[in-house]
Amino acid sequence: MKVRYWIILGALLFIAAAALVVWDTSTPAPVAAQGGDDECDGPCPDWIVEAWAGSGHANAEAEAFRHWDEEDPKEVPTSCAKCHSEGGYLDFLGADDTEAGVVDNAAPVDTVVSCTVCHNPAAIGADSVVFPSGVEVVDVGPSARCMECHQGRSSGAAVAAAVEGAAVGPDEISADLGFINIHYFAAAASLFGSEVGGGYQYEGMAYQTQFEHVPGYDSCANCHSPHTLEVKVAECATCHVDVASAEDLKAIRMPGSLMDYDGDGDTQEGTFSELEGLQEKLYMAIQAYGSEVAGTAIVYNPQSHPYFFIDSDGDGAISAEETDRYASWTPRLLQAAYNFQMYEKDPGAFAHNAKYHVQLMYDSIASLNEALAEPVDIAAAHRNSAGHFDGTAEAFRHWDEDGEVPATCVKCHTSEGLPFLAEHGVVISEEPSTSLACSTCHTNFQDWTLYVTDEVTFPSGAVLSFGEGVPSNLCINCHQGRESTVSVDAALAAVGVGDDEVSDAIRFRNVHYFAAGATLFGTDAKGVYEYEGKEYLGRFAHVPGVADTCTSCHTAHRLSVKVEDCTMCHAGIEETTAIRMTSGDFDGDGADEGVAGEIVTMHEALLAAIQAYAADVAGTPIAYNPAQYPYWFVDANANGVPDADEGDGYATWTPTLLRAAYNYQYVAKDPGAYVHNGKYVAQVLYDSLEAVGGEEAVAGMMRP
Repeated sequence: MKVRYWIILGALLFIAAAALVVWDTSTPAPVAAQGGDDECDGPCPDWIVEAWAGSGHANAEAEAFRHWDEEDPKEVPTSCAKCHSEGGYLDFLGADDTEAGVVDNAAPVDTVVSCTVCHNPAAIGADSVVFPSGVEVVDVGPSARCMECHQGRSSGAAVAAAVEGAAVGPDEISADLGFINIHYFAAAASLFGSEVGGGYQYEGMAYQTQFEHVPGYDSCANCHSPHTLEVKVAECATCHVDVASAEDLKAIRMPGSLMDYDGDGDTQEGTFSELEGLQEKLYMAIQAYGSEVAGTAIVYNPQSHPYFFIDSDGDGAISAEETDRYASWTPRLLQAAYNFQMYEKDPGAFAHNAKYHVQLMYDSIASLNEALAEPVDIAAAHRNSAGHFDGTAEAFRHWDEDGEVPATCVKCHTSEGLPFLAEHGVVISEEPSTSLACSTCHTNFQDWTLYVTDEVTFPSGAVLSFGEGVPSNLCINCHQGRESTVSVDAALAAVGVGDDEVSDAIRFRNVHYFAAGATLFGTDAKGVYEYEGKEYLGRFAHVPGVADTCTSCHTAHRLSVKVEDCTMCHAGIEETTAIRMTSGDFDGDGADEGVAGEIVTMHEALLAAIQAYAADVAGTPIAYNPAQYPYWFVDANANGVPDADEGDGYATWTPTLLRAAYNYQYVAKDPGAYVHNGKYVAQVLYDSLEAVGGEEAVAGMMRP
């Protein structure tokens, strides 16, 4: 079904910063130096002339320039002239002394994207672009020239406005709705993702921001030849081995994109194939919805406007006789069809911003499935990438509105924070990143050398290591938490009240998320709150030299546990939660269960004990919400759960309550605690229960 056009990769079609100059086909004109913005005084070199002449921008016979030949008058209208004529673009720039930012006059049909289009003072000075959504991107440099045309002509906002104007239910047909076409080669809309809203983005969902490739290859001209428009394949091959042609780029699959996005079970195929597989599922859903819900079979023709037609014979394929435009549009169908077309009309989408298109198409299928009796199966498909590369996650999007990630957070929540620390020994604030990147851990992209870290300082002040130069030391730079026994004790000492005295000077101390490294090193790191006079286990060694580091148990990029390796010793297990290599009924429930089960029961008991203590001793009932800061809230109706209207942060803290609540949160925020250092965690839970609930709270339990 897919039609791929002559321009390599379907062209980002980013013209690129240096493109072309006033062009008279008989007389070479001045041209900007290749790769720069400064105009030179000499004629165009022959190689530039030849390069441009063979490109799509110079093809005077192409539909892009001949479409209006039969019109009366024979001219390119103002709505199209900016990108389909020389004069229209100059008009838009204001280079013809008209108002800049609009096209005032229709243009002659007998021009192309000539040298003058990009090589004139107004174009050279351009540094920002306004997209169809109304969003302006700034500081884009020479690529502004490319993005003025390669941005599409519509947006998700236009789709939302059309749906709102129709004022019908999601599955109601409206004569006021018609297909909305983003237009061709909207590469910039793909590249900038959710920042410019080129796709229809479903309410309540987070979407990938601008695709951040590697520095130096993150703009139009960096990746495309400015005159031929072809991809610089030879330069791609520097990092992407086995790439010898533009077609080979479709096979690229990098470690930051290892999920099975289309759900076909193949994670070795290129990202291009993942997108193609997902688009096929979306088309299945669109056709099923058309017949079943909208009541009219639908078929797609990528080569004929308006693209979606009535499938009169119901065979699912377009035929020459099927030329009646599809008119049974519902809001749900329009939204999905728009996203389908956005992907279809950017043949380089897999390189421009694959994850954004994955999310748009996945959500479109999920939406259509809500109305289908037999939903299209996407159970095995994935919308988002693994945690370190999930650009939609709060871990990376939290600071978007601020525009800056503070120095206290930058080490773990930007792509460049950790490398900066490794190089300079300090951290500074940075702009938000899409996610982590290859450059976060690797010093180069040829042999993928890692940054070397010999030892890491933990929040307690302890300096710990897996060993000199061991790669997992990189992991524990971030997976260590942000608090410790030391910081909790210091905070309470500053308040200076008795263990069971309430003080409004006490604040909850949040260890932060996934402090797996602190759990693994146990009392050496003191990430949890350790009670005075108690002894605690140190580093959990597991199988020394085999499975005792982060990367020996987790895949380095997908982050998943290597469960298959676990079965070498733990026979018959399908989930690590079933593993039990130590005796003793820690939670006292008599069940034959894995260590994970022991910890779950003790964790639940601790919450109950905390709530009893809060009500009886602190005098204010408390409720816990793991998904909302500051996690502990006043339980106004004393029903034990945080209700929607209970948003007051808990403030009636005593030292005893704070210590126990800190440990409860610690275990909640390390979901792998049972395997990182199960006995240590059980010790901590036992002691917390005893401290907050007395001997009765641990009756029948066993402290490892």
